Amino acid sequence: MSPPPAIAMLRQPKRLWAVAAVHGVVDRLRSIAETIGSRLEPGDAVVFLGNLIGGAGGDACDVAATIDVALKLRRRVLALPGGRACDVVFLRGTQEEMWTKLEQLHFAESPADVLRWMVAHGLADTIAAYGGTAAVADGERAARDGPVAIARWTAGLRHALRGHPGHVEWLAAIRRAALTDDGRLLAVHHGVDTAKPLDLQGDAFWWGGSTPFEAIDSPYGNIERVIRGFDRGHPGIVDDRHTLTVDAGCGFGGQLLVGLLDGCGKLIDVVRA
Repeated sequence: MSPPPAIAMLRQPKRLWAVAAVHGVVDRLRSIAETIGSRLEPGDAVVFLGNLIGGAGGDACDVAATIDVALKLRRRVLALPGGRACDVVFLRGTQEEMWTKLEQLHFAESPADVLRWMVAHGLADTIAAYGGTAAVADGERAARDGPVAIARWTAGLRHALRGHPGHVEWLAAIRRAALTDDGRLLAVHHGVDTAKPLDLQGDAFWWGGSTPFEAIDSPYGNIERVIRGFDRGHPGIVDDRHTLTVDAGCGFGGQLLVGLLDGCGKLIDVVRA
C-alpha cells in the first residue's frame, strides 16, 4: 500500500518505540526520553503518537518544554550510526489539529464558541505556552472584537512560536499517520476507518472513524497491525492480534507509556513513567 504524502514512511525499523499521548507533561516525557536514550540501538525508530501538546487538566503541563525534550530525543536518534530523518515521526493528534485550526479562527461563524470549545478540550495550555497566562482571555476578547482582532491575536502566537528553536519545524513535520515501508504496521493517534483507504481517512486518525478500534479483528489491506497512542478510556496496554493501544492517561493523572516493538510489530517491552 503506497501512502499519500501526509502519511510518513518509516523505513523498516529494527525496533520501534511508540510514545503514547503526552499532553504536555514534560517531567514524564523527560524520564521516558532518558530511558529510551540509554537503550537506543542502530536501526531504532521513534514515533510520537499525537497529543504531544495540550494540557488535559490532570497533571502539570509545560508545552514548550515538552516539545524541546521531544526534539532532543529526535537528535539522539538521528545521531545513531545510519540514522535518518525518517526514523522519528510526530503524528497529528486532536491537540495538534486544534492548534493548527486556530489559524483559521477568524473565518469561523462563531469564533468565540469555537475558541471556548478548544479551550475546554485542552488547548488552553498550548495557547498559554506561546501567549502567556493571559493569552486565552486575550483570545476571547479578540473573538468578540471581530476578524481583524482575531488575526492579530493568532499572528502574535505564530510569532512567539518562531521564538522557540525547532518548534515551527516540528509543527510543519507533523504527519497524519506512519506506515512502515513493508506496509505491515500502521501508527495512528486514535483510530482508523478500515472501510476507507489511507488517503480517504480524513480526520478519522485523530477523532476516530466508523470502525471501533477494538473491533478491528483482521488485516487492513496489507496492514497487519495498527498501533495507537490515545484512547478516551486510557486502558493502558491493550495488545490484540491486529491492534495495539498504548495509553494509560498521561495528562489525566496516569502514567506515560511507551511500547517497544520489534521489526514485525510484536510488543517486546513497555516503558512507564
